[in-house]
Amino acid sequence: MVDTSLLEKKIKVDFKNKNLLLQALTHRSYINENPKWPLDHNERLEFLGDAVLELVVTEHLYKTYPNPEGELTNWRAALVNAIKLADISKVFDLNEFMLLSRGEAKDMGRARQYILANAMEAVIGAIYLDQGYTKAAEFIQTFILVELPNIIENNLYRDAKSLFQEKAQEQLGITPNYEVIQEWGPDHARQFKVGVYLNKDLIAEGEGPSKQEAQQRAAEEALKVKSW
Repeated sequence: MVDTSLLEKKIKVDFKNKNLLLQALTHRSYINENPKWPLDHNERLEFLGDAVLELVVTEHLYKTYPNPEGELTNWRAALVNAIKLADISKVFDLNEFMLLSRGEAKDMGRARQYILANAMEAVIGAIYLDQGYTKAAEFIQTFILVELPNIIENNLYRDAKSLFQEKAQEQLGITPNYEVIQEWGPDHARQFKVGVYLNKDLIAEGEGPSKQEAQQRAAEEALKVKSW
């Protein structure tokens, strides 16, 4: 088995059941390549961790800020999206501990961001099962909620798609439209490329594991292209 002790020190959690953490680090592709690996992949833990993360963040926002629901929703989305979670995972070098197939291990592009974000949620699920809600909340506070003041202070929660629509209507009197240009990958890991258009002009493209995320990436690029 893989030694998880260094990661445990970095995340400040001493697991009673080390296999839970190992499972959180096990990507589906690793099992396809190593069928004798005794543990399951991390997708069920990710499902659990996603719910724990959302509850902890929502509870913190509700208790800390008197702002309306719409603002709290935007702040939460900015904090728990895949790109942000992948970025936070660098604090404790999660990428170095992931169990991936040789092919996945070589791919350091956008797909790796989603693998790391999913693994972050799986680690939260593993902590929750091993040591309960309070310890999971402590991990989320230490590594994730600590990012919230910067998000609020620097307006990093603004939804790119809404902002691009607002600017396009204001500057040009046009409502942007989005079209799927390409989709690929197996059912459990679909990827989409979406283009954002002003009338018939393609302004920018974006990729993601859902049409919604791809649209957001396209809008982010379009804001840069238009210098808005």
